[in-house]
Amino acid sequence: MKKKDLFRIVLLLVIVFSAAGCGRQEAKHAPPAVPVTAGEAVRKDMPVQIQAVGVVEAYRSVTVVPQATGQVAAVHFREGQEVRKGDLLFSLDPAPFQEELRQAEARLAKEEAQLENNRAEARRYAFLLEKGAVSRSDYERYQTTATTQSQTVRDNRAAAGKARLNLQYCSIRAPIAGKTGTYGVNPGAVVSANTGTLTTVNQIRPVYVRFSIPESQLADVRRRMRQSPLKVTATLPGKEKDAREGVLVFVDNTVDPDSGMIRLKAEFANQDGFLWPGQFANAALELTIQKNALVVPSPAVQKSQEGHYVFVIRQDKTVVQRPVTVDRAVGPETVLAKGVEPGEKVVTDGHLKLREGFPVETKEVKKATAGKP
Repeated sequence: MKKKDLFRIVLLLVIVFSAAGCGRQEAKHAPPAVPVTAGEAVRKDMPVQIQAVGVVEAYRSVTVVPQATGQVAAVHFREGQEVRKGDLLFSLDPAPFQEELRQAEARLAKEEAQLENNRAEARRYAFLLEKGAVSRSDYERYQTTATTQSQTVRDNRAAAGKARLNLQYCSIRAPIAGKTGTYGVNPGAVVSANTGTLTTVNQIRPVYVRFSIPESQLADVRRRMRQSPLKVTATLPGKEKDAREGVLVFVDNTVDPDSGMIRLKAEFANQDGFLWPGQFANAALELTIQKNALVVPSPAVQKSQEGHYVFVIRQDKTVVQRPVTVDRAVGPETVLAKGVEPGEKVVTDGHLKLREGFPVETKEVKKATAGKP
C-alpha cells in the first residue's frame, strides 16, 4: 500500500471518529425534559365585571341607650349573642319608678274625685240659675272651677302615664333582631337617660357590601340596572373559592369630586354569617356575559418588557413562547383577545426553567370548566 493511500485512510478514520465524538457531546448537552403543569385554552361564556375592593356593613346597626335614669340591676344576654327583636337585654332597678307611679296614680285619683265634686256643683248651680235662685256670675264661677279641675286631671293623668312609661323603660329590650356587641355597662352601674351606650345590635342577615367605582363606569351601570338587576359577587381575601352572590341595591346620589368615585352597595342574604361587618371584601359587579370568550388559566399568562406571553406546548412536546393580548382577568382565569387557539395547551407552572424550543414533560393538564365560571 502506498503511503498516500495509507494517509487517506487514517485521515478518513480521524474524521469519522471526530464526527461521532461531536455527536455524543451534542447528545450529552441536549436539555432534559422540564416537568411542567399545563392548562388548556377553551372558549366559554365569561362575565364582564367591574372589580373593586369593598367593606362589609351591617344591614342595620342600632346603638342601645337607656331612656331612664337608674341603676342597672341585671344583664340578660351574653356578648355576641343572637337576639330577636323585643328580647330583654338590661333591667334597671324598678323600685324608684314603681313608687313614682304610685304617687302619680294617687294624685290622679284625688284630682278626679275633686273634678266629680266640681261638676256636681256646676250642675246644681245650673239648675238654680234656671229657677232664678242664683246669679249668673256664681254659676259661671262654678263652671270655670269645673273646667279648670278637668285640665288638672289631664295633667295628673299625663304624669301618671309618664311614670308608667318610665317603669317600662326599666326593661331595656332589643330594638331589632341581630347580634349584640360588648357590654357598655355592668350590673350596679348608674346610667342616665339618653346618655352612654349599653351595647350595639347589628343585623347581619342580610348584609351589605359597600364599594366604589370610577364615575366613568356609572352610565354603563345605570343603563344595565334599568334592564335587569345586577349581580355582585363578593369574596374574602384568601377565600376566593367561598364566593357569595348578591344584588346591587344602591347607587349614591353624588360622585365624590375629590376622588372621582361613586359609592355603591350590594345586598347579600348571608344566612350562614360568612360576611362580617367591618371585613374587607373583593366585589365583582357583573354587567353582562361575553359569549364564546377565549379563556386560559391565569397562571399561564406571564409578563415581560415586551408584553404578555404564554408558553404553548407543541405536538412534539417542545414549547414555543407566544405573545398574547389580555382582555381581562376573571378570578382564576384570564380572557384573551388573541394569541392562542382553543384546544392548545399552555404551561401554567414551571416557566422559570423554560426557553424557546425546550422539551417538556407534562405532569397535569387542567381544563377550564365549561359554561360560566
